[in-house]
Amino acid sequence: MKIAYFDCPTGIAGDMCLGALVDAGVPLAYLEQQLGRLAMHQEFHLQAQTVKKVGIQGTQVTVHLTETPATRHLPEIEAIIQQAGLPAQATAWALASFRALAAAEGAVHGVPPSAVHFHEVGAVDAIVDIVGTCLGLDWLGIEQIVCSGLPFGGGTVIAAHGRMPVPTPAVVKLWQSRQVPVFSNGIHKELVTPTGAAIVCALAHHFGECPALVVQTVGMGAGTRDLSIPNLLRLWVGESTPNFSGSERSHAHAHEHSHSGPTHSHSHSESHSESSPSHSPSHAHPHEEVVALLETQLDDTSPQVLGYLFDCLPAAGALDMYLTPVAMKKNRPGVLLTVLCHPPQARACEEVLFRETMTLGIRRDYRTRAVLGRRFETVQTNFGAVPVKVSHRAGAVYTVQPEYEDCRRLAQATGQPLKNIHAAALQAYEAQR
Repeated sequence: MKIAYFDCPTGIAGDMCLGALVDAGVPLAYLEQQLGRLAMHQEFHLQAQTVKKVGIQGTQVTVHLTETPATRHLPEIEAIIQQAGLPAQATAWALASFRALAAAEGAVHGVPPSAVHFHEVGAVDAIVDIVGTCLGLDWLGIEQIVCSGLPFGGGTVIAAHGRMPVPTPAVVKLWQSRQVPVFSNGIHKELVTPTGAAIVCALAHHFGECPALVVQTVGMGAGTRDLSIPNLLRLWVGESTPNFSGSERSHAHAHEHSHSGPTHSHSHSESHSESSPSHSPSHAHPHEEVVALLETQLDDTSPQVLGYLFDCLPAAGALDMYLTPVAMKKNRPGVLLTVLCHPPQARACEEVLFRETMTLGIRRDYRTRAVLGRRFETVQTNFGAVPVKVSHRAGAVYTVQPEYEDCRRLAQATGQPLKNIHAAALQAYEAQR
């Protein structure tokens, strides 16, 4: 099965969907040719350009209007789509998206979906965004669509009915209709537009983490705003991997935690101790991702509680955490506690810190990091079998690390020094290459 995964660390909008699809290989000329079949094709033209957001490259697609957009109702929009002679799957997806949006707008304003005045939502650019996205997904041969959790945003936005809180009422209704998981990434802007929400709420099979798949291409769709983190929608396209079962995946995840979990006596090493991301593709492939960085200083927390935190935080979704000695006010020695997690888990990790410590505030920042691919291999030594973690990128192996807990178990069972077990595992790995 061919899967499209919408990864939305900074939200989703119709133009970001178009940008991600073009970046993933959908020809702009194909979209222009198909959209030219719409009855209102003379009212717009498309432009695609390569841009950078916080140093990360993506594609931005802009719908330029050549005429003042008209206010349309759902039946008019359905007729435009149905009469265009587009591919059947694209037509069905586009109709479903607009019907979902009409149902949400109708529920907000207390009118039937067919009576909704779409205003700017039904304007030319929104029709192009939705229909173009459905055309692009169909061109890629997508059979199933999955979407990550969506950021909450904040602030207000000017709409046809006046100033609205963010997320807007229609977006909230769409989220409610699909029980969409939402999170705060600390950015108080409109991050999810009604058009973007309608596309994924109508088309996504489910919301959550990326299913197991072999990645074929990744499209980066740029938004118009410049934010503190890359304002990019990531579209992962690949084939499902039925032989990689959920139980195998869970076992691999548990294996990492059981052998690389935090200890009370030293910091967590980011390169060796991350758990699988909650809404990003598996670390089997190298990639870039956005992580939340949480920090708080503590000068009144006992070492026992700090040790207990290192047990609680991974369960809340922490990827990494460490302590740094600091000198605080009133000449008090203290520690700076730093926690890394994926944005959807930031609130859960903050809840642990507020619950278990006396801190009154937690700083939150967002960073983009490059992650090496990882795989586990088991080598046979004279002392027994040892799993080793192999990190790689572009076919090159960077590090090979025997799993500490397995080495320790064999050292205790055989009476051999731990360093001998560790060295034997490395030698066995080199011998089998």
